[in-house]
Amino acid sequence: MGNRMFNARSETIAEKPSFRNAFRKRRCLIVADGFYEWQKTGRMRKPFLFRLKSGKPFGFAGLYESWEAPDRQPIHTCTIITTQPNELIKPIHDRMPVIVPTEQQAIWMNPENQNQKVLLSLLQPCPAEWMDMQEAQIDGH
Repeated sequence: MGNRMFNARSETIAEKPSFRNAFRKRRCLIVADGFYEWQKTGRMRKPFLFRLKSGKPFGFAGLYESWEAPDRQPIHTCTIITTQPNELIKPIHDRMPVIVPTEQQAIWMNPENQNQKVLLSLLQPCPAEWMDMQEAQIDGH
């Protein structure tokens, strides 16, 4: 089941049983300085690297959860929340990860904040003008 839920869709996160409790109680930021999206052209897939033009790291909107495996060992998982793509990413892929702007990160991370309307309003595409894209060379591709 975990393999099939790699990302959480922002449009359904508050209602989906798999994510709604974590959305209310276990929000996090997953720090990165770039991410890849793969463009499908027929049977070929071409990677593109996306970063902020500033070159600074950023935080993906994420959720975390802890599970107990059948052997009673704890399993700690997290997921990145995705949304509709901005204009830069749209020609490459139909989704993009949510990047939480620095000035909104405290709102996202505040466990006391239970206002779903406010939290959902943060799950927007990063403005395309903040981002840079380049075709990537991945070993073996």
